[in-house]
Amino acid sequence: MESINGAFSSMLFNSALETGVRAVIVLNAYYPKALGIEGLILMDHLAVHTADVGGPASLHVSVPHRGGELLIRKPIIEQGVNFMRRIGLINMIVRHDGFFYQASENSQPFVRLLKTKYNLDLIKRASWLAENITEVDHISIERITTQKISRWKMEFYENESQIF
Repeated sequence: MESINGAFSSMLFNSALETGVRAVIVLNAYYPKALGIEGLILMDHLAVHTADVGGPASLHVSVPHRGGELLIRKPIIEQGVNFMRRIGLINMIVRHDGFFYQASENSQPFVRLLKTKYNLDLIKRASWLAENITEVDHISIERITTQKISRWKMEFYENESQIF
């Protein structure tokens, strides 16, 4: 049974289901605000790395080079968002400035059903983000990512010097 559970867990980790559920949690915290895909990708990342922006302890380990996650997460987050749209947990809003995503009326009841420690901790961190990072527009995203990438770049060079 262990290998079945392990195989099942590895299928869920970094899957469209996992990122979709996280997107629902983040969008539910930001409701009624709608986020563009770039904002959603950043908030998805920050929801599990809240300590990077002065928030509560991060849910995921703060490994060096985690800034690269932002670059490779877009396709899987888009898959997760599209999956959650199909089952009615996320709405897409088309505006003159692009596509935006908003929690649907079904998202809050869904989020209330999530009872694992990890999900409850994630919900708290998403709420913290929504209270503390209220502007999720292109300028704010650029400012946050520039600050984070600069810090990650410094961590990279610090870690490199320790290796050699």
